[in-house]
Amino acid sequence: MLVCNFENGNQGSLRHVTVDVLVLKDDKILLVKRTNKILEGGKWGLVGGFVDRDENIKEAASREILEETGWTVSNVELLKINDYPNRPHEDRQNIAFVLYCEAEEKTGSGDWESDDQQWFELESIPVKEEIAFDHYQNIQDYLVFRKTKQKPAILS
Repeated sequence: MLVCNFENGNQGSLRHVTVDVLVLKDDKILLVKRTNKILEGGKWGLVGGFVDRDENIKEAASREILEETGWTVSNVELLKINDYPNRPHEDRQNIAFVLYCEAEEKTGSGDWESDDQQWFELESIPVKEEIAFDHYQNIQDYLVFRKTKQKPAILS
């Protein structure tokens, strides 16, 4: 939670804004194995992180992907927003903008937040128990969207 001081002198606890991104290429998805130094360590997850001040969600997504994987991307699009306060295994009550994009070029390497990164066939991702937070459901929602061309409810 963020603590904010308001103009009237009151304080309030606010929620973080994050991006969770499905990075796609040739019917595969790029997942990162989270380091044990961070929440849900040892599990596979989508690339993502906090939205910085003065950036929009597409800029945040592109920045996080480049920082965590070394990939540049294009065609960043919104899939849905996870806004429920009790997301699984999450202690900060993040509001996550879930996006998808196309991987373009590998120009660098990943940062300290992950121990590995791997491309998985979309239909052969790790089992739910091996995937962090609600990222497994985000991938399932994308697979439905891909087949039906109908996005899930934006807010979930």
